Amino acid sequence: MTRRAVITGVGHYLPERVVENAEFEASLETTDEWIRSRSGIERRHFAAEGETTSVLATNAAKAALADAGIKADDIDAIVLATSTSDLTFPSAATMVQAALGMTRGFAFDVQAVCAGFVYALSNANALILSGQANRVLVIGAETFSRIMDWTDRSTCVLFGDGAGAVVLEAQEGAGSTEDRGILSTDLNSDGRYKDLLYVDGGVSTQNTGFLRMQGNQVFRHAVEKLASTANTALGKANLTAADVDWIVPHQANIRIIQGTAKKMGLSMDKVVVTVQDHGNTSAASIPLALSVGKQRGQIKQGDLIVAEAIGGGLAWGAVVLRW
Repeated sequence: MTRRAVITGVGHYLPERVVENAEFEASLETTDEWIRSRSGIERRHFAAEGETTSVLATNAAKAALADAGIKADDIDAIVLATSTSDLTFPSAATMVQAALGMTRGFAFDVQAVCAGFVYALSNANALILSGQANRVLVIGAETFSRIMDWTDRSTCVLFGDGAGAVVLEAQEGAGSTEDRGILSTDLNSDGRYKDLLYVDGGVSTQNTGFLRMQGNQVFRHAVEKLASTANTALGKANLTAADVDWIVPHQANIRIIQGTAKKMGLSMDKVVVTVQDHGNTSAASIPLALSVGKQRGQIKQGDLIVAEAIGGGLAWGAVVLRW
Protein backbone atom coordinates (compact mmCIF):
# COMPACT_ATOMS: atom_id res chain seq x y z
CA MET A 1 0.00 0.00 0.00
CA THR A 2 1.07 3.58 -0.71
CA ARG A 3 0.25 6.64 1.39
CA ARG A 4 -1.44 9.31 -0.71
CA ALA A 5 -2.59 12.90 -0.05
CA VAL A 6 -6.18 13.03 -1.31
CA ILE A 7 -8.37 16.12 -1.75
CA THR A 8 -11.49 15.49 0.34
CA GLY A 9 -12.91 19.01 0.39
CA VAL A 10 -12.72 22.22 -1.64
CA GLY A 11 -14.14 25.72 -1.27
CA HIS A 12 -13.65 29.33 -2.25
CA TYR A 13 -14.56 32.88 -1.34
CA LEU A 14 -14.85 36.04 -3.46
CA PRO A 15 -15.34 39.58 -2.16
CA GLU A 16 -18.78 41.08 -2.73
CA ARG A 17 -17.62 43.93 -4.96
CA VAL A 18 -17.54 43.02 -8.66
CA VAL A 19 -15.59 45.34 -10.95
CA GLU A 20 -16.52 45.15 -14.63
CA ASN A 21 -14.00 46.20 -17.28
CA ALA A 22 -16.08 49.25 -18.15
CA GLU A 23 -15.39 50.70 -14.70
CA PHE A 24 -11.77 51.38 -15.74
CA GLU A 25 -12.80 53.46 -18.76
CA ALA A 26 -13.42 56.52 -16.59
CA SER A 27 -9.86 56.71 -15.24
CA LEU A 28 -7.69 54.94 -17.83
CA GLU A 29 -7.14 55.05 -21.57
CA THR A 30 -8.68 51.60 -22.03
CA THR A 31 -11.90 49.86 -23.03
CA ASP A 32 -13.76 46.70 -22.19
CA GLU A 33 -12.90 45.36 -25.66
CA TRP A 34 -9.18 46.15 -25.21
CA ILE A 35 -9.02 44.26 -21.90
CA ARG A 36 -11.05 41.29 -23.14
CA SER A 37 -9.09 40.89 -26.37
CA ARG A 38 -5.70 40.89 -24.62
CA SER A 39 -6.51 38.92 -21.48
CA GLY A 40 -9.92 37.27 -21.68
CA ILE A 41 -10.87 39.07 -18.45
CA GLU A 42 -14.37 40.56 -18.19
CA ARG A 43 -14.63 41.28 -14.47
CA ARG A 44 -12.88 40.74 -11.15
CA HIS A 45 -13.61 41.08 -7.42
CA PHE A 46 -12.03 43.66 -5.10
CA ALA A 47 -11.86 43.27 -1.33
CA ALA A 48 -13.69 45.80 0.82
CA GLU A 49 -11.93 48.11 3.25
CA GLY A 50 -10.77 46.00 6.20
CA GLU A 51 -11.27 42.77 4.25
CA THR A 52 -7.73 41.44 4.45
CA THR A 53 -6.12 38.36 2.91
CA SER A 54 -6.58 36.33 6.09
CA VAL A 55 -10.31 37.18 6.09
CA LEU A 56 -10.67 35.91 2.51
CA ALA A 57 -8.61 32.83 3.37
CA THR A 58 -10.69 32.05 6.45
CA ASN A 59 -13.94 32.15 4.49
CA ALA A 60 -12.52 29.82 1.81
CA ALA A 61 -11.17 27.51 4.52
CA LYS A 62 -14.60 27.28 6.18
CA ALA A 63 -16.15 26.33 2.83
CA ALA A 64 -13.52 23.61 2.25
CA LEU A 65 -13.95 22.21 5.78
CA ALA A 66 -17.73 22.09 5.30
CA ASP A 67 -17.28 20.32 1.97
CA ALA A 68 -15.01 17.74 3.65
CA GLY A 69 -17.44 17.35 6.56
CA ILE A 70 -14.83 18.01 9.23
CA LYS A 71 -14.03 20.59 11.91
CA ALA A 72 -11.02 22.88 12.25
CA ASP A 73 -9.51 20.79 15.06
CA ASP A 74 -9.50 17.77 12.74
CA ILE A 75 -6.75 19.59 10.79
CA ASP A 76 -3.08 19.04 11.65
CA ALA A 77 -1.62 21.91 9.62
CA ILE A 78 -2.45 24.95 7.51
CA VAL A 79 -0.28 25.92 4.53
CA LEU A 80 -1.32 29.27 3.07
CA ALA A 81 0.06 30.57 -0.22
CA THR A 82 0.04 34.36 -0.51
CA SER A 83 2.15 37.34 -1.55
CA THR A 84 -0.19 39.82 0.15
CA SER A 85 -0.21 38.79 3.80
CA ASP A 86 -2.01 41.10 6.26
CA LEU A 87 1.16 41.94 8.21
CA THR A 88 4.90 41.53 7.84
CA PHE A 89 4.49 38.93 10.58
CA PRO A 90 2.97 36.80 11.93
CA SER A 91 1.90 34.65 8.99
CA ALA A 92 -1.60 34.94 7.58
CA ALA A 93 -1.87 31.19 8.15
CA THR A 94 -1.70 31.62 11.92
CA MET A 95 -4.40 34.30 11.68
CA VAL A 96 -6.60 31.81 9.83
CA GLN A 97 -5.78 29.19 12.48
CA ALA A 98 -7.04 31.55 15.19
CA ALA A 99 -10.11 32.63 13.21
CA LEU A 100 -11.12 29.00 12.69
CA GLY A 101 -10.75 28.25 16.39
CA MET A 102 -8.07 25.66 15.64
CA THR A 103 -6.12 25.10 18.88
CA ARG A 104 -3.71 22.39 17.76
CA GLY A 105 -1.26 21.69 14.95
CA PHE A 106 0.78 24.32 13.09
CA ALA A 107 0.40 26.91 10.35
CA PHE A 108 2.71 28.76 7.97
CA ASP A 109 2.75 30.81 4.77
CA VAL A 110 4.38 29.99 1.42
CA GLN A 111 5.39 32.83 -0.93
CA ALA A 112 5.87 31.94 -4.60
CA VAL A 113 3.54 34.57 -6.06
CA CYS A 114 1.23 33.09 -8.74
CA ALA A 115 2.88 29.67 -8.37
CA GLY A 116 2.22 29.79 -4.64
CA PHE A 117 -0.63 27.29 -4.50
CA VAL A 118 1.34 24.68 -6.46
CA TYR A 119 4.25 25.17 -4.04
CA ALA A 120 1.91 24.98 -1.03
CA LEU A 121 0.22 21.84 -2.34
CA SER A 122 3.60 20.21 -2.91
CA ASN A 123 4.71 21.08 0.62
CA ALA A 124 1.47 19.80 2.12
CA ASN A 125 1.84 16.58 0.15
CA ALA A 126 5.34 16.14 1.60
CA LEU A 127 4.01 16.68 5.13
CA ILE A 128 1.48 13.91 4.60
CA LEU A 129 3.82 11.48 2.87
CA SER A 130 6.40 11.92 5.64
CA GLY A 131 3.80 11.24 8.34
CA GLN A 132 4.10 14.70 9.92
CA ALA A 133 0.40 15.36 9.23
CA ASN A 134 -2.71 13.41 8.33
CA ARG A 135 -4.92 16.33 7.30
CA VAL A 136 -3.66 19.63 5.86
CA LEU A 137 -5.69 22.66 4.90
CA VAL A 138 -4.06 24.23 1.82
CA ILE A 139 -5.15 27.76 0.94
CA GLY A 140 -4.37 30.30 -1.75
CA ALA A 141 -5.50 33.84 -0.93
CA GLU A 142 -4.63 37.29 -2.28
CA THR A 143 -5.62 40.96 -2.15
CA PHE A 144 -3.65 42.15 -5.17
CA SER A 145 -5.87 45.22 -5.46
CA ARG A 146 -3.74 46.64 -2.61
CA ILE A 147 -0.52 46.62 -4.68
CA MET A 148 -1.83 48.00 -7.97
CA ASP A 149 -0.60 51.17 -9.66
CA TRP A 150 -3.95 52.52 -10.83
CA THR A 151 -2.26 54.64 -13.50
CA ASP A 152 -0.69 51.60 -15.22
CA ARG A 153 -3.32 50.19 -17.58
CA SER A 154 -1.06 47.28 -18.55
CA THR A 155 -1.28 45.76 -15.05
CA CYS A 156 -4.08 47.19 -12.92
CA VAL A 157 -6.88 45.80 -15.13
CA LEU A 158 -5.54 42.24 -14.88
CA PHE A 159 -5.69 41.39 -11.19
CA GLY A 160 -8.40 40.60 -8.65
CA ASP A 161 -8.87 39.41 -5.08
CA GLY A 162 -10.10 36.06 -3.81
CA ALA A 163 -9.31 32.83 -2.01
CA GLY A 164 -9.61 29.09 -2.53
CA ALA A 165 -8.84 26.15 -0.27
CA VAL A 166 -8.62 22.36 -0.28
CA VAL A 167 -8.48 19.76 2.46
CA LEU A 168 -5.75 17.16 1.89
CA GLU A 169 -6.14 13.90 3.78
CA ALA A 170 -3.87 10.86 4.08
CA GLN A 171 -5.38 7.75 2.50
CA GLU A 172 -3.97 4.41 1.43
CA GLY A 173 -3.63 3.68 -2.27
CA ALA A 174 -2.45 0.70 -4.28
CA GLY A 175 0.58 2.58 -5.60
CA SER A 176 -0.80 2.80 -9.12
CA THR A 177 -1.75 5.70 -11.38
CA GLU A 178 -5.39 4.90 -10.58
CA ASP A 179 -4.95 5.97 -6.95
CA ARG A 180 -6.81 9.04 -5.79
CA GLY A 181 -4.63 11.86 -4.54
CA ILE A 182 -1.42 13.61 -5.55
CA LEU A 183 0.57 11.41 -7.91
CA SER A 184 3.52 13.74 -8.64
CA THR A 185 4.82 17.29 -8.31
CA ASP A 186 7.39 19.40 -10.15
CA LEU A 187 8.75 22.71 -8.83
CA ASN A 188 11.14 25.16 -10.50
CA SER A 189 12.50 28.69 -10.16
CA ASP A 190 15.04 30.95 -11.85
CA GLY A 191 15.89 34.15 -10.01
CA ARG A 192 17.62 35.66 -13.04
CA TYR A 193 14.19 36.71 -14.28
CA LYS A 194 13.18 38.75 -11.20
CA ASP A 195 12.75 41.97 -13.19
CA LEU A 196 10.02 40.50 -15.39
CA LEU A 197 7.44 40.48 -12.59
CA TYR A 198 7.96 42.03 -9.17
CA VAL A 199 6.76 44.61 -6.63
CA ASP A 200 9.07 47.61 -6.44
CA GLY A 201 9.00 47.80 -2.65
CA GLY A 202 9.01 45.78 0.55
CA VAL A 203 9.90 45.70 4.22
CA SER A 204 13.66 45.95 3.77
CA THR A 205 13.33 48.87 1.34
CA GLN A 206 10.75 50.58 3.59
CA ASN A 207 8.45 51.21 0.66
CA THR A 208 5.18 49.38 0.01
CA GLY A 209 5.63 49.45 -3.75
CA PHE A 210 3.48 48.49 -6.72
CA LEU A 211 3.38 45.51 -9.03
CA ARG A 212 5.55 45.87 -12.14
CA MET A 213 5.46 43.49 -15.10
CA GLN A 214 7.04 43.08 -18.52
CA GLY A 215 3.97 41.40 -19.98
CA ASN A 216 5.39 40.28 -23.33
CA GLN A 217 8.42 38.65 -21.68
CA VAL A 218 6.29 36.92 -19.05
CA PHE A 219 4.04 35.57 -21.80
CA ARG A 220 7.02 34.20 -23.71
CA HIS A 221 8.33 32.32 -20.69
CA ALA A 222 4.90 31.23 -19.46
CA VAL A 223 3.72 29.02 -22.32
CA GLU A 224 7.01 27.17 -22.67
CA LYS A 225 7.61 26.68 -18.95
CA LEU A 226 4.02 25.73 -18.09
CA ALA A 227 3.81 23.05 -20.79
CA SER A 228 7.25 21.76 -19.81
CA THR A 229 6.52 21.47 -16.08
CA ALA A 230 3.13 19.86 -16.73
CA ASN A 231 4.67 17.23 -19.01
CA THR A 232 7.52 16.65 -16.53
CA ALA A 233 5.08 16.09 -13.69
CA LEU A 234 3.04 13.71 -15.85
CA GLY A 235 6.20 11.80 -16.74
CA LYS A 236 7.10 11.42 -13.06
CA ALA A 237 3.71 9.76 -12.56
CA ASN A 238 4.18 7.52 -15.64
CA LEU A 239 1.35 9.33 -17.41
CA THR A 240 1.02 11.44 -20.56
CA ALA A 241 -1.14 14.36 -21.68
CA ALA A 242 -3.48 11.84 -23.31
CA ASP A 243 -4.42 10.59 -19.81
CA VAL A 244 -5.50 14.04 -18.58
CA ASP A 245 -9.17 14.79 -17.91
CA TRP A 246 -8.69 18.41 -16.87
CA ILE A 247 -5.97 21.02 -16.88
CA VAL A 248 -6.62 23.51 -14.07
CA PRO A 249 -4.14 26.28 -14.87
CA HIS A 250 -3.20 29.49 -13.14
CA GLN A 251 -5.78 31.93 -14.45
CA ALA A 252 -3.59 34.80 -15.65
CA ASN A 253 -4.44 35.34 -19.30
CA ILE A 254 -6.63 33.37 -21.71
CA ARG A 255 -3.94 33.46 -24.40
CA ILE A 256 -1.39 31.86 -22.06
CA ILE A 257 -3.96 29.21 -21.12
CA GLN A 258 -4.76 28.52 -24.78
CA GLY A 259 -1.08 28.45 -25.77
CA THR A 260 -0.19 26.00 -23.01
CA ALA A 261 -3.04 23.65 -23.89
CA LYS A 262 -2.03 23.74 -27.57
CA LYS A 263 1.61 23.03 -26.73
CA MET A 264 0.47 20.00 -24.69
CA GLY A 265 -1.74 18.81 -27.56
CA LEU A 266 -4.94 19.20 -25.55
CA SER A 267 -8.27 20.74 -26.50
CA MET A 268 -9.62 23.72 -24.57
CA ASP A 269 -12.58 21.45 -23.79
CA LYS A 270 -10.26 19.89 -21.20
CA VAL A 271 -9.33 23.17 -19.51
CA VAL A 272 -11.16 24.71 -16.54
CA VAL A 273 -11.33 28.44 -17.30
CA THR A 274 -12.43 31.08 -14.78
CA VAL A 275 -10.20 34.02 -15.75
CA GLN A 276 -13.13 35.86 -17.34
CA ASP A 277 -14.88 36.21 -13.97
CA HIS A 278 -11.98 36.52 -11.51
CA GLY A 279 -9.03 38.03 -13.35
CA ASN A 280 -5.60 37.04 -12.11
CA THR A 281 -5.92 36.20 -8.41
CA SER A 282 -2.32 34.98 -8.16
CA ALA A 283 -1.98 32.12 -5.62
CA ALA A 284 -5.77 31.94 -5.25
CA SER A 285 -6.49 31.22 -8.91
CA ILE A 286 -5.97 27.43 -8.99
CA PRO A 287 -7.95 26.57 -5.83
CA LEU A 288 -10.67 29.00 -6.98
CA ALA A 289 -10.82 27.21 -10.33
CA LEU A 290 -10.87 23.78 -8.64
CA SER A 291 -13.81 24.84 -6.48
CA VAL A 292 -15.72 26.44 -9.35
CA GLY A 293 -14.94 23.46 -11.59
CA LYS A 294 -16.47 21.11 -9.05
CA GLN A 295 -19.52 23.38 -8.63
CA ARG A 296 -20.04 23.44 -12.39
CA GLY A 297 -19.99 19.64 -12.50
CA GLN A 298 -16.83 19.59 -14.62
CA ILE A 299 -14.51 17.95 -12.08
CA LYS A 300 -15.68 14.57 -10.81
CA GLN A 301 -14.17 11.91 -8.55
CA GLY A 302 -11.63 9.83 -10.41
CA ASP A 303 -10.69 12.59 -12.88
CA LEU A 304 -6.98 13.07 -13.58
CA ILE A 305 -6.05 16.72 -13.11
CA VAL A 306 -2.92 18.74 -13.90
CA ALA A 307 -2.61 22.03 -12.03
CA GLU A 308 0.17 24.31 -13.30
CA ALA A 309 1.26 27.88 -12.59
CA ILE A 310 4.02 30.42 -13.12
CA GLY A 311 4.70 33.62 -11.20
CA GLY A 312 7.29 36.13 -10.13
CA GLY A 313 10.69 34.76 -9.34
CA LEU A 314 10.33 33.37 -11.89
CA ALA A 315 8.79 30.41 -10.07
CA TRP A 316 6.73 27.71 -11.76
CA GLY A 317 5.52 24.16 -11.23
CA ALA A 318 2.82 21.55 -11.65
CA VAL A 319 0.93 18.98 -9.63
CA VAL A 320 -0.68 15.83 -11.04
CA LEU A 321 -3.54 14.46 -8.95
CA ARG A 322 -6.55 12.20 -9.22
CA TRP A 323 -9.68 13.78 -7.78
